[in-house]
Amino acid sequence: MITRPLHHLDRRQFLGLTGGAAVAARLASTTALAQVAGERPNRDAAVTVLNPRTRVPVGIIIDDSTCLVNLNRFAMPQFDDAFGGANPSYKKPWREWQSEIPDAFIRRFGTWAAEKGVKGKFSIVPQPACVGRIDRLLPGWTGAELAASIRCVQEVMTPNWDIHPEMASHTRVIDPKTGHPYPEVSTRFMENWEWTTGRSADEIADYMRYALGILKNVGFHCDGITTPGGFGNKALPQLARATLQSVRDVFGTETPHYFRHLFDSGTESVAPRVEYAAGLDGSDPRCVVSIIGCTGDWTGGWDCTTPAGSDRFITADLQHGRMVEVIERGEPALMLAHWTGVYWNGRELGFNILREVVDRLHQRYEHLLWMKQGELARYWAARELTSIQRSGDRISFRAPFACPDFTLSFPASGAGKPRWIVDGRTIELREVKGPLALMSSTWCSSGGTLTVCGPLPKGKSELVWS
Repeated sequence: MITRPLHHLDRRQFLGLTGGAAVAARLASTTALAQVAGERPNRDAAVTVLNPRTRVPVGIIIDDSTCLVNLNRFAMPQFDDAFGGANPSYKKPWREWQSEIPDAFIRRFGTWAAEKGVKGKFSIVPQPACVGRIDRLLPGWTGAELAASIRCVQEVMTPNWDIHPEMASHTRVIDPKTGHPYPEVSTRFMENWEWTTGRSADEIADYMRYALGILKNVGFHCDGITTPGGFGNKALPQLARATLQSVRDVFGTETPHYFRHLFDSGTESVAPRVEYAAGLDGSDPRCVVSIIGCTGDWTGGWDCTTPAGSDRFITADLQHGRMVEVIERGEPALMLAHWTGVYWNGRELGFNILREVVDRLHQRYEHLLWMKQGELARYWAARELTSIQRSGDRISFRAPFACPDFTLSFPASGAGKPRWIVDGRTIELREVKGPLALMSSTWCSSGGTLTVCGPLPKGKSELVWS
């Protein structure tokens, strides 16, 4: 069981924990991240599954985003009420903050990301700070403006960004039966704090279905969820199982995933964790994947704090920073940012930092692969759950999930051209000069080792090279 070092709080520092309650919550946050792994297949030790195309996956995780609503302006007073006005973290000048993050900014950000090849996750809070529901009405905006904003996200963001609900409101807990917040105003009925504690996976899954359903109503597809603040932090097994249930139920996703954890320093692995795998040999294989971030939010935070800046991610000389540390380890490197800080009340401080970081990463590295969280979750599920057995010049696969760009290496001195056999049909593979040239259905050879990249089909297939 892997435990989190005490100095690493869950993201957003539980939104400003202070005093004796903070100490208790901080200690509680050291609970183990790893859940039940579930089934694992037999694997041939001579075959190594590599990162896709032998590259290092990277991405940006954007939290607290939604359509039109500048979430922090409306969340701040609700957080203040939940603490009875006693928490100084929620005394910032929220009345001076803008009510809206305009669609024009989404278009500029999304266009930049597409030009740079940047991918990641973009939250859409379905009932943002209880202002309204994006499938019905956002008071303060016309129906036409809301429809245009949804269309903007679908056109500009969804080609390269996963869409997640960040629960229902990101503030007060909503009664799914009425669509209204529960009347109690306390941390016990705030999504960010205590509501999940002691609740079953079924209860949490029902709540997730409510949030997912709103996004489905307006045409979004979700393969995963993001937790707001400390949601699920004291109910980690229930959170994982609830994600598995709800995302499969609402969207039929084969490899649901969730973003709950991050490590912004240290040597703890930030590779995705495939949990509750079951039924791998049957017709209904299932698992859930925990996606782990590797940075803090150094772009301006959810509450428009002074940004820590680009150097925390990667320094100007390209030699240091958290992204460099993780990329050099060969693990997926996922940066965290909050949409409210990326926009920073129109000053775009976070956006400027992300642009600089991406430029620096591209200057230093040629082997990065920008991926959505859902793409990463599918790859890791296939990587860990595919049965792989070698016999002579043949490798047999039994995969519970199909996976593009499945990449593996194995010793095969003097081997012939490798071919993938699926249902008696041969998929020809093209030889390339080296690992960085690998694309789907290609292979390369070096020092008696073959490296193959191909579309792994669901079910049985074989790789032969005689």
